[in-house]
Amino acid sequence: MVDRQPSFLVLQLCLVLVSVIITVRNSKLAGAYGEHAKRKFQYQADSSGFINIDCGAGESYTDRETGLFYESDVIHTKYIDTGKTHEINPNFSSDTFHRQQRHNLRSFPEGTRNCYTLKPNQGGNKKYLIRAIFEYGNYDSKNQIPEFDLYLGVNRWTTVSLEISMFEIIHIPSAAYIDVCLNNTGKGVPYISALELRPLDNSLYRIPNGALLNIYSFDLGGNNDIRYPEDVFDRYWFPYNDSDWLVMSTKSTIQSSADGSNYKVPDKLLQTAAASKSASVPLSLFIKRNPDPDSVCYIYFHFAEIEILDNGSNRELKIEVNGVRNLSSEPATLEYLMPMTKTSTGLPMSADKEISFKIYAAEGSDLPPILNAVEVFLYIELPVSPTNFNDVDAIRKIKSVYGLKRDSWQGDPCLPSDYMWDGLNCSNDGSSPPSIISLDLSSSGLKGDIAPYFADFTMIQSLVPDFLSQLTSLTVLNLGRNKLSGLVPAVLIERSKNGALKLSVEGNPDICSLADSCDQKKKNNIVVPLVASIAAFSTAIIAIFAIFCWLKKRKKQAVIVLGKSESKSENKNDTFAAKKQQFTYSDIVKITKNFEKVLGEGGFGTVYLGYLDDTEVAVKLLSSSSAQGYKEFHSEVKLLMRVHHRNLTSLVGYCIEGKLMGIIYEYMTNGSLEQYFSVAGKHEGKNAVSILSWDDRMRIAVDAAQGLEYLHEGCKPPIIHRDVKSSNILLNDKLQAKIADFGMSRIFPIESSSHICTGVVGTPGYLDPEYYSSNWLNEKSDTYSFGVVLLEIITSKPVILTAPENTHISKWVNSMLAGGDIRSIVDPKLSGDFEKNSAWKAVELALSCTSQSSSERPTMTEVVMELKECLALATAGNGEGHGNKTKGPRRMLSVDVIADQFSPKAR
Repeated sequence: MVDRQPSFLVLQLCLVLVSVIITVRNSKLAGAYGEHAKRKFQYQADSSGFINIDCGAGESYTDRETGLFYESDVIHTKYIDTGKTHEINPNFSSDTFHRQQRHNLRSFPEGTRNCYTLKPNQGGNKKYLIRAIFEYGNYDSKNQIPEFDLYLGVNRWTTVSLEISMFEIIHIPSAAYIDVCLNNTGKGVPYISALELRPLDNSLYRIPNGALLNIYSFDLGGNNDIRYPEDVFDRYWFPYNDSDWLVMSTKSTIQSSADGSNYKVPDKLLQTAAASKSASVPLSLFIKRNPDPDSVCYIYFHFAEIEILDNGSNRELKIEVNGVRNLSSEPATLEYLMPMTKTSTGLPMSADKEISFKIYAAEGSDLPPILNAVEVFLYIELPVSPTNFNDVDAIRKIKSVYGLKRDSWQGDPCLPSDYMWDGLNCSNDGSSPPSIISLDLSSSGLKGDIAPYFADFTMIQSLVPDFLSQLTSLTVLNLGRNKLSGLVPAVLIERSKNGALKLSVEGNPDICSLADSCDQKKKNNIVVPLVASIAAFSTAIIAIFAIFCWLKKRKKQAVIVLGKSESKSENKNDTFAAKKQQFTYSDIVKITKNFEKVLGEGGFGTVYLGYLDDTEVAVKLLSSSSAQGYKEFHSEVKLLMRVHHRNLTSLVGYCIEGKLMGIIYEYMTNGSLEQYFSVAGKHEGKNAVSILSWDDRMRIAVDAAQGLEYLHEGCKPPIIHRDVKSSNILLNDKLQAKIADFGMSRIFPIESSSHICTGVVGTPGYLDPEYYSSNWLNEKSDTYSFGVVLLEIITSKPVILTAPENTHISKWVNSMLAGGDIRSIVDPKLSGDFEKNSAWKAVELALSCTSQSSSERPTMTEVVMELKECLALATAGNGEGHGNKTKGPRRMLSVDVIADQFSPKAR
C-alpha cells in the first residue's frame, strides 16, 4: 500500500495558500470598490446643481452609467408644457453617447418656437455648460431628417440637421433663468432628446462676453469616453489617437494644479498622453469644421508630465495655433504629475477654414512634445439683448396666475421680432433692452382679481386689462369679454371721460363702471328674492321677534364686546359681528358636560370635548396663566369669523364673560396630522389606525395648501398664518385636512409692496430662516413652513432628526437625494406602495418651498397646482413602484384612540 499522507499534506497546503490568495484579492477588491463608491458619492453630492432632462421619457430614473438622476419632462412640466412624446425606431438606435437618453424624444409640430425654461439653483450671472442632444431615429416613420434652429434665449445657437448630434455651449446668463428654444424654419418638425445644465466655476473659460461653442474635447491617448463622475463638471471627453503618435500612460496619481488655474481635468484623462515620435517632429492636429471665416477660436491645452525623466531633464514645449507660433514668450515647462493648462484665446481662423495646432519641442529640448487633452471652442457673440427683465418676469407671472396658454407664448416675449408673443407690442430702439408697451388679453377667459404683476410694466401704453390707474402712460384699456368683477376705479372713469383713456368694459356682467351702477345692481339683486319671499313674511316676523327676545335675555348675562380692554371697544371694527352664536359660561359648562373630557393641553389653555345639539365640538378655554392670552384669543376669533373655506377650521361660537374666554369650533375626529403620524400603524385590533396611503397623503397636502392659498389670495387684505405646522393641520373623519390655530396670524396690509416688519413668532423647525434673521414677513414665510410639513407628509419623519446628530428634515432629504433612490426618502411604512413620479415631484416641490431665499419659493397658488399634479399622478399611475393601496381597513379609527391621541392640540 502506497503511503499518500505526504501528498495529502501538500494538497492541503496548496488549498490553504489558494484560500489566502483569494481572501487577500477579495479584500483588495472590496477596498477598491469602497473607494470607488466613496468617490462616486462624493461626486454625486457635487451634482446637486445639475439639471438633467430626458425629453419625452415616460418616467424619471437614475442613469445606469453615470448615476445621475434624469427628470422626465412629461412628469416635470415646469420645464415645458408643449410638444408630443415619441420613441425612436429601435433599428436606428446607435451605441454612442447618452444611450439611455436617446430612446425617447419630444417633438413640436405646433407653434413656430417652443422653449425649455431652465432655472438653475445658482441663479443668474453664473457660468454654465448647457448641452442639448438630438437623435431623429425615424420616430415619425418619414425617414426625413428635419432641419431647425436652436436658440439660446434670443440669440441663435446653431442649426440642427444631422441624424445624431450633441451641442455644448458655455454661457453666463444675466437673468435667473435660461431659455433653450427650438425654432421651426419650415424644414421639418423640431425635436429634442435630452437637455442638460452644469454649473462651472466663474474663473474658468474666461471670455469678455458672448459664449463659447464647444467643437471638440479630446482625450489624447485614451480609449474610452470620459464624463461624470470622473469629470466633476460632466464635460464630455472623446478619445482621439493618430497613427503618427506614440501613446503614453501611467497609473500614478496626478497632483493638484500648481498655477492655481484648476480646470479639474480628470486624473484618468491626464494619465494618458500622445507624443510625437521624435523631438524634431511636432505633434499636429487639424480640425475641419467649416466655420464662419470671421470666427475666432479658443483652445485649452491640458498637460501633465507622466514620464519619469532623468535628473535635470525637463520637457519644454512651444505651441502654434492657426499658423501663429509661440503663443507665449516663455516655453511651457512640464513637471512630473503636475497638471498645467495653456490657453489660446481669440485667434482668427486660418484661411482654409481649419482649426489647426502644433506642439513643438522648445529649443534645446531633446524630448518629443506631448499633449494629454485639448478643448476647442468657437467664440460666438450674443448681440441681441433680451427683453427688460422686470417685464419678462411680470408677463410670465401673469401667464401662470391666469393659466394662459397660447402657442406663441414661449421664450422671450419680444425677441426675435418674428417670434413676438401674440397680443403684445414692444419698444425696441436698438440701444436698450426692449420693453412691453402693449398687451391685449381680451377674450382670454380671465377670472378673479386683476393680478398686481400688471403694475410691473413701467413702459406700457396699451393694456388689456390694465392694473388700474397706476400706469400713467396707459392710453387704451380693454376689459371686454372676461369674467372680472368689482368697481372700475374713478380715476380711470375720469380719464375716459376727458378723452385721455379709451376704456371698454362690455361683456363683464359683474363689473361696475360707476358706483351708481353697482348700487343699482345690488338693488336689482335684492328685489327678486324679496318679492319671492313676501308670502312667508308673516311667519318669519314672528320667529324673528322670538329670537330677538332670546338674544336680549342672553346679553344681560354675558358681555360680548372686545377691544383693547376687556369690556370696552375703542374701535367698532373690533366688535364681533353676530354671525356666530355667542355663549355664556354656563352654556360652556353644559356643552362640555362639566368639562368631562379633556382633549388636549397647550400654551393657550385646555381643550375639551363638547356636544352641541348632538354634534361633537371642541371647546378651547383660555387659561388664566396663559402666556398668549387675550390678544391671541381676540385675533383668532376675529379671523375665524371673517374667513370661510372648506380647508379652514370653522368657528361655531365663542364666549367672553369677564376673564373667562373660550372658542367653540368644529371637532376634527382624526386630530392633528402630527398626532396621526405618531400612532398610525402602531396599534392593532380596535385601536388600529391605518397608515396613510400615498394618495391620502397627497389629498391632505392639497387640502392644506388650498387653505393657505385662500388666506394669501382669497382674503383681502391677505392673511399670513405664521404658525403652519403638522400639529395645526387637523383631519376630519374623511381625512379632509383643515388649517387651524390662527392666534399668531397677521393681516398683510395691501399697501405693503412685498413684506412687513414684525416680531418673529412661530415654531422652531418650521420657522422661515429669512424671516427669523431679518424680521421681514411675507406670504412665502408660510410657504417655507408648508414645505416642511410636506416633507413630514412624505417621510413621516420628525422636523428635527436626532440621529446621528440634530439635522433638519430638509437637509436630510437633500442628502438622501444624492443616492437617486426615492424609496430611501418616502415613508418606509408604505413598503414601496406609491407612484414614484408623483413622489419625485412632491419631494422637489417641498425642497423648492424650503429654499433659504423667499424669492426662490413658489407661491401657494403654484404649490396647489403642483400638488394637484402629484395627486393626479398618484391616482392614475400604474408605473413602477405603484401597486395596491394600503392593506387592511382604512380610516378605521377607535374612539379610545381618538380621545387619547387625536384631540386638537391646545395652544
